[in-house]
Amino acid sequence: MKIDGTTALVTGGLRGLGAAFTAELLARGAKKVYATSRGTASHDDPRVETVALDVDDAAAVAAFARTATDVDLVVNNAGLATGSNLLTSPLDDVRREFETNVFGVLHVARAFAPVLAANGGGALLDVHSVLSWATTGSGYEASKAAAWGVTNGLRALLAPQGTLVTGLHLGYTDTDMIAHLDVPKNDPRDVARAALDGIGRDATEVLADEVSRQVKSLLSGDPAALVL
Repeated sequence: MKIDGTTALVTGGLRGLGAAFTAELLARGAKKVYATSRGTASHDDPRVETVALDVDDAAAVAAFARTATDVDLVVNNAGLATGSNLLTSPLDDVRREFETNVFGVLHVARAFAPVLAANGGGALLDVHSVLSWATTGSGYEASKAAAWGVTNGLRALLAPQGTLVTGLHLGYTDTDMIAHLDVPKNDPRDVARAALDGIGRDATEVLADEVSRQVKSLLSGDPAALVL
């Protein structure tokens, strides 16, 4: 899929990796980017339309899709990490991660699938993580594993309408979510470039860094090797 001339939707598109996607889409010639956030915000590029949207709210997502009928590329980027432990944290913390990282992804995909179909198929990019495959036992990791499964299902269901469905996996990336961690981090813009390069070559999966490639290579082995 060509990025030039597209109209894109980036959920969580004003901060962190989402902001990098918004910037990279503009640099590649997108004619319009809807950038969502939970609160009100603005952007200094007239091609960016900011939208207050909570992806956990299925009705709000559906209502927005009824107005954003020009979208032909969706970047499902919005995510949430509470730091939950599957055994010891309040279950509500785990549930919040699933609401955003799994059901939020699904709300957006369900609402915009007909829009993409009407516009010739287009593309849907879901942002996963290397933690879709590796784990310390957190709710975030479990939710990202579930999101990977959702993306694989969407790929099968949306293929007949000509929609490219791409899953993006990445390791630690320099965003607010992991600002407290003193570890080597990807540049968000590099990740966005890799993802959009993948869409440009119709890739169904993008491994944005070496750690994602290494962990992916372990999937055919003993699952115990995936415990971090």
